[in-house]
Amino acid sequence: MFKIEGVIKVVKDTVQVTEKFAKREFVITDNSMYPQDISFQAVQDKCAMLDAINEGDNVEVSFNLRGREWTSPQGEIKYFNTLDAWRIEKIAFAPQQQSTGSEIPAPDPNNEDDDLPF
Repeated sequence: MFKIEGVIKVVKDTVQVTEKFAKREFVITDNSMYPQDISFQAVQDKCAMLDAINEGDNVEVSFNLRGREWTSPQGEIKYFNTLDAWRIEKIAFAPQQQSTGSEIPAPDPNNEDDDLPF
């Protein structure tokens, strides 16, 4: 199980792939130093959880990483990864403080309470 926070960039419609399988794709832009657009899918009954989500919402996505092997009709083997979302929660982001290096106050040269031996 993995989690990631970001902003919803795209929410697509549910696609009925087969009679028994439906999926819905969405993209978030993560909150890293170098933001990435990351594509996820929700499947089956999890598709409905995106009904309450809008583009621009701040969210935390809980997901599983899935991988599979596929052989083409020509015999070529390929590998695919999928990020299967199973929970999406709206969250509020607190503004991030930029570090200025001034969090530690400089010593006061007029302070005579200095108990250092030198």
